[in-house]
Amino acid sequence: MAKYTASIPVDWRLYPYDIAGSIAHARMLAKQGIISDEDAGVIMEGLAAIQEEIEQGKFDFKTELEDIHMNIEARLIEKVGEVGGKLHTARSRNDQVVLDLRLFTKGAIADTFDRLRELQRALLDLAESNEYVVMPGYTHLQLAQPVLMAHHLLAYFEMLERDTGRFNDCLKRADVMPLGSGALAGVAYTVDREFLARELGFSRISRNSLDAVSDRDFVLEYEAAASICMMHLSRLAEEIILWSSAEFDFIDLDEAYTTGSSIMPQKKNPDVAELVRGKTGGVYGRLMAMLTTMKALPLAYNRDMQEDKEGFLYTVDTLLSTLEVVAGMITNLRVKAENTASAAARGYILATDLADYLVNKGEAFRNAHDIVARLVNHAVEKGKTLGQLSLEEYRGFSSLFDDDVHAITVESSLAARDVIGGTAPRRVAQALADARKILEG
Repeated sequence: MAKYTASIPVDWRLYPYDIAGSIAHARMLAKQGIISDEDAGVIMEGLAAIQEEIEQGKFDFKTELEDIHMNIEARLIEKVGEVGGKLHTARSRNDQVVLDLRLFTKGAIADTFDRLRELQRALLDLAESNEYVVMPGYTHLQLAQPVLMAHHLLAYFEMLERDTGRFNDCLKRADVMPLGSGALAGVAYTVDREFLARELGFSRISRNSLDAVSDRDFVLEYEAAASICMMHLSRLAEEIILWSSAEFDFIDLDEAYTTGSSIMPQKKNPDVAELVRGKTGGVYGRLMAMLTTMKALPLAYNRDMQEDKEGFLYTVDTLLSTLEVVAGMITNLRVKAENTASAAARGYILATDLADYLVNKGEAFRNAHDIVARLVNHAVEKGKTLGQLSLEEYRGFSSLFDDDVHAITVESSLAARDVIGGTAPRRVAQALADARKILEG
């Protein structure tokens, strides 16, 4: 029973936050005259010594004491005697654990910000060094229209910028100090909650004691933001896998981010990118598990909520390590510009430009679309590219075609997309400059 109900195998990692909260609580109790300054001093010295024991690997975590809170409190009483029992005055494990989780979440978000910026910087560096490299853009994984490689990479920069915004929103709602809520109804002591908030770095205090101890929506919000971020990383990983294949051959991955085969010596497998895809499912699963745990719990605290930490810690660890490894992979990959340009010249990737050409000559777009579709079918039947068709062949589909039709090229296609957010070189140059300002801001 003790082993089944214990959370210490997981929540021991909350020790620095538990000790920080306890030190602030002891200081507040003394300030309010609830315990003496002398007792508070003894308690705080004992807590500092316990933190040192834990960090030196000398602390004996005991399953029978259930959780990090009771392990630390029991050790405190061992070290300083009965005065250690005064620490838990005017608080409950219910508001104590949510304090620890909120402090942990704030730290995790700060680390997430740093890792997101590292990856954005890696993407931007790669985009800047390949600013004029041309590649095919795809829809349905079929050749669509030519784009600049930098434009493609900046799409992921934008996704990560929105992820940053989501975590920033999560931080606002995690930044609430719950101490003083007690078990569920508040505490019967003249505590100074504003003092505790200042001591612990919170911008505000909780307004309802029942809500403060019984919800974990800030955990869910982090897990939801992490799931969306992992989805973005998984999409990027999928493209890296495709681009590094012999069929695409757009990039060369550094060997530090690939593995060989046990029987095929020529293999260079994109295992890191594949694991990014695989671990995304694990993060999704933790979000769904937590939503399911919380969905039918009556107010206030229920023991089900003990299950909040294991999945949350997995999500934080997975997201942070994934952001770090993807940044390294991006930093060390090499773009094969000649291969991407060759791919962009294949097929009938300029068909939309031909339709636009006819529109500029006065044709309605829907008619132009039909004309070019029939023209492409003709080229396919003849085994020709669009550039190999004669003017006579063009005019067989529309009299609006003239000699200047052969001036339509990949370069002209790129330049024509001269709108805000488009792939025209000057627009991409501005987007690169704007992205750099975001990172430097």
